[in-house]
Amino acid sequence: MPFKSVLLSGAALAVLASPALANCPPVTVSDMQGLSTDYPQQFELAEFEEKAACALTFSQNPAIADLNSRITGNGDLGDVAERLPAEPLVVVPYDTIGSYGGTITGLSRGTESGTSDLLSIRHVNLVRYSDDLQTIVPNVAKSWSWNDDFTELTFELREGHKWSDGAPFTAEDITFWYHDVLMNPNVIEKAPGRWLFDGKPATVEALDATTVKFTFPVAQPNILNRWAIDYGQTFLPKHFLGKYLDKYNADAAALRAEHGFANEADAVNFFYGNSDWKDVPSPLMKDGEKVNAIGVAVKPTLESHIVVEENTEGRRLVANPYFHMVDTVGNQLPYISEINEEYVPEREVVNLRIMNGDVTWKQQAMQLNDFPLLKENEAKGNYTAALAPTLGQTPFYSFNRTHKDPVLREIFADPRFSQALSMGLNRDEINEIVYLGQGKPLQTAAAEHVTVPFLSEDDLSVFIDHDPAKANALLDEMGLARGSNGIRQRPDGKPLAVRIVFASQGTASQLHELTAGYWSDLGLQVDVREVTSDEYRAAANSNDVDLMTWKNDGVSGPNISQDATDALFPGDPFNPKGHAEWARWIETNGAQGIEPPADIKRLFEAASEFTQHPLGSEKSNELGAEIMKIHLDNMIKIGVVSEIPEPYVYTNALKNVPPLTAKAYDYYWTYPYRPQQWFLDQ
Repeated sequence: MPFKSVLLSGAALAVLASPALANCPPVTVSDMQGLSTDYPQQFELAEFEEKAACALTFSQNPAIADLNSRITGNGDLGDVAERLPAEPLVVVPYDTIGSYGGTITGLSRGTESGTSDLLSIRHVNLVRYSDDLQTIVPNVAKSWSWNDDFTELTFELREGHKWSDGAPFTAEDITFWYHDVLMNPNVIEKAPGRWLFDGKPATVEALDATTVKFTFPVAQPNILNRWAIDYGQTFLPKHFLGKYLDKYNADAAALRAEHGFANEADAVNFFYGNSDWKDVPSPLMKDGEKVNAIGVAVKPTLESHIVVEENTEGRRLVANPYFHMVDTVGNQLPYISEINEEYVPEREVVNLRIMNGDVTWKQQAMQLNDFPLLKENEAKGNYTAALAPTLGQTPFYSFNRTHKDPVLREIFADPRFSQALSMGLNRDEINEIVYLGQGKPLQTAAAEHVTVPFLSEDDLSVFIDHDPAKANALLDEMGLARGSNGIRQRPDGKPLAVRIVFASQGTASQLHELTAGYWSDLGLQVDVREVTSDEYRAAANSNDVDLMTWKNDGVSGPNISQDATDALFPGDPFNPKGHAEWARWIETNGAQGIEPPADIKRLFEAASEFTQHPLGSEKSNELGAEIMKIHLDNMIKIGVVSEIPEPYVYTNALKNVPPLTAKAYDYYWTYPYRPQQWFLDQ
């Protein structure tokens, strides 16, 4: 039997005078037992106890002590009531109260390739989206409030919340993350652009242990939309990383020397990875000997699971004994004890592992043309294969308009080139062969058209008809004449050669094989090369590709509020955008880079203005329409097929899994569906 103890909230204490408090009802989404919630599918503790007229008692995973013993550096555990916040988040399970134990086995392609799917299972942030993909709800933060002009955002945290090593989590951990790491040139040489606002930093203040205030240099009414889905967490363990900084520890230099760190950046980034992307290789992969000397494996977390093992074949994680969520009868979440992440780069092997019943959950990098095979083998593997609507899955091509080769740069910068190559694509054939006829031929822009009011299907229907005659005419008009061998010639007399470098995590190989054929028919010399996701990102971020090709994730839905210059603004190493020399010119006021044309300059101005108005407001829609027009007039991206459903699979033993409202990186995969309340029926 699980160990039980009692932690009473203020609301519960207030009713202790009554003759007896009822046991709390096993409320689930399928049976709310007459209760309503302030936010969908969750309660604050006081809210739940008051509405249910009960006092919640708390239980823990019977294996939690054993799991905790595998977390290097953690001490013995105290009572579960002492480990939970005084105000835990009460999560309403979908179908039933779960049981403890088991392991989620998932497959990624490598140490940082296709890993965000499993990352999302353990992810937390200050807020998140509910599964309606519209309502922002509390998570790590208990509540928030704005001032009138959207320049000050104040969060209330949970009293008594703890890191995975038992140390207090406070507002100081948020100020530390922002000012002492992100904005500290001794740690990160250049502040990440996505954490600047109109090019300037915010001010983050800890008003007390549980209250933190963000003050922005310009209005940021939509930043909660981004934080509700963002992989970048807005906190770091000051007690753990701060000891390596001179600001917080007079003996920091000696400690750094003792642990083999050359400077503050070396120390912090050993654990932090110089990125707010959490799935960079952990210290276990970087230097096992150093980890042993320091006595810790990874920095503490607020997530549901923490890494305890890692090698070139995968990661192993165990449940966080200090996690801040409970279910409606007081069981500390997560229900599932472990996550086993294995690296399997080959698509065929992934499918085989699924069909053999070896995989608990998989959705990222699952392609529609695999669905018939997976569906056919459901019974054999005892799993469910389902299709979900998608957002941000439109594959695209975006020619590099600041190419290192000045001749290609001039060709690619001419919108007629992209218009011609767009008309060279036979989207109907692509849709049938690659996407089983399930998609819709469309262009793409800096937003998903189904999520915003200022972009329509009509807007995205330009140059989508397969018309080789018009395509050839445009290329001829550009002076790109064919040679005697039928290959078009560059102005310098060299053959017009284009290499499509792609990663199958982003786009299907069949798509590029077909595209190479269509563009060869237009007179281009086309070479196709498949690489790993890491290799693709490295090449694209180094301006070493002819074109970017991926799916349109990272921009649909709420992310448009912060990413309206998509396909132009550098700074996200995991979603390379190219055209970096234009952005560099703007960032340096013309001192470096390549001067962009006037409408691209206006795009940056309009995008900066766009983030300062609430989504859906008249001004927001006006600016959004202007931004979309600039994108489409320049054909910055050539969209291929949109509204493509995609598969996801899960073992039939996995319970409390709802049908996915959408399969989308833009809502951070499983994050809206509360995987902490999943359990395995063993």
